[in-house]
Amino acid sequence: MRRRGLDFRRPVRKRFPNVVWWTVCGILVLVLIVVLSREGQIESKPTISRKPYRRDRIMEGVTVTDEMLSSNSVTRQLTDQISLAKAFVVIAKESSNLQFAWELSAQIRNSQALLSNAATRRTPLTVGESETAIRDMALLLYQAQQLHYDSATMLMRLRAKIQTLEEQMSSANEKSSKYGQIAAEEVPKSLYCLGVRLTTEWFGNPNLQKKHRERKQMDAKLKDNSMYHFCIFSDNILASSVVVNSTALNSKNPDKIVFHLVTDEINYAAMKAWFTVNSFRGVTVEVQKFEDFKWLNASYVPVLKQLQDSETQSYYFSGHNDDGRTPIKFRNPKYLSMLNHLRFYIPEVYPALKKVAFLDDDIVVQKDLSGLFSIDLNGNVNGAVETCMETFHRYHKYLNYSHPLIRAHFDPDACGWAFGMNVFDLVAWRKRNVTGIYHYWQERNVDRTLWKLGTLPPGLLTFYGLTEALDPSWHVLGLGYTNVDPQLIEKGAVLHFNGNSKPWLKIGIEKYKPLWEKYVDYSHPLLQQCNFH
Repeated sequence: MRRRGLDFRRPVRKRFPNVVWWTVCGILVLVLIVVLSREGQIESKPTISRKPYRRDRIMEGVTVTDEMLSSNSVTRQLTDQISLAKAFVVIAKESSNLQFAWELSAQIRNSQALLSNAATRRTPLTVGESETAIRDMALLLYQAQQLHYDSATMLMRLRAKIQTLEEQMSSANEKSSKYGQIAAEEVPKSLYCLGVRLTTEWFGNPNLQKKHRERKQMDAKLKDNSMYHFCIFSDNILASSVVVNSTALNSKNPDKIVFHLVTDEINYAAMKAWFTVNSFRGVTVEVQKFEDFKWLNASYVPVLKQLQDSETQSYYFSGHNDDGRTPIKFRNPKYLSMLNHLRFYIPEVYPALKKVAFLDDDIVVQKDLSGLFSIDLNGNVNGAVETCMETFHRYHKYLNYSHPLIRAHFDPDACGWAFGMNVFDLVAWRKRNVTGIYHYWQERNVDRTLWKLGTLPPGLLTFYGLTEALDPSWHVLGLGYTNVDPQLIEKGAVLHFNGNSKPWLKIGIEKYKPLWEKYVDYSHPLLQQCNFH
């Protein structure tokens, strides 16, 4: 048999590889299409089928699962229905439709039971088991819309409710402030009793008066600048006693401590009697009354001049000249008391002294305070602990910066500081005429347009640029109105019960009272007679 020619066989060899090539390419394309389509299906499927159902996450305090976050989740649908139904329950009750509110509440409980069961078994809800609950809730929500519980109505009613609650809250806060202020200003019966018994004892016991005179004549420490001099201006016998006692008990050298106590005419005899009868580890205590200071008169002291003004008297003592627009705390007459303003006249009260530590009567001492007198004030007059850790205690919170005088002279972001435990360099005070600066600002605040409340604002003006910041551990504040970090209390040299909740009052903060009460000898006969406990 003859073989075909070579030229006849070549075309057959060429066509056969071409057919195979095209066949293989087609198969590959089909495989690629199938693979791509399957990957698309896998990506579109919910991921919960391959992952545990309870992969919880905490979002703003709420436990959220992946199943709840899925857009086609029945759990999410039920959760959304429950949230909306709860809002409708509030509106239904507001509209006195209690039957409908009860039906909504019952269906909410049913839906919540389904969710709880699913969470317990740790598997997602199925459409079959949740279909009835979703349908029933949808019908109720539709009914709510038919009752005009739509979004606009809900918003209007909720806004009205919020406004009503805000008004009620404002009224409650005002009453709370008013009654709290009244409670803070009251003199407890026991404290009043103590004053009466001590006054009676003073005038009925000549030996007590003789003992006081002898002690005063023999004491050369009162003008000795090598001593540690403290001053208190107070009409509260027990509070002053706690300050002296706590200072003495925590002092390394109590015999070097001298307390200069100034009170008023009413409490003068009682104060002398108490500090004559009781001893405080060798601490020297001098008692004076401000009525004996001849230089303290209306021609020199702006506060006394203002007290003679009829408008000022009406503002502080009657409160009828502005229809009650000013809060009661701004009308407290104590802010015009000379005992409150005497801190601006310390060089006049103690002309022979060079350095004095000023203490409020609502403090308690926990550490030895002799270190205060070795602090370098760097030429400044006032050593104080700053309180500007937060913006609330900066100058703009105390002063009226809409007034041109304030705006022109003081930085609104300047750091505030606290009265209550201060070291004063009286030599620098006299040199810079600090009392004159105080007079200047006090005279310009007759109409109360620079500041309204207390002695701290005029103090901030008077000692502006003249204050040296002390270590915060010297003076810990806030025990009379807020919670204080226990570590700060433990490290604090002086604890200040500033605020209305004084430790000797019933409204005092209970957890802080022991810090003060441990320096009160409740076994003292006079305290027992006056029912102190």
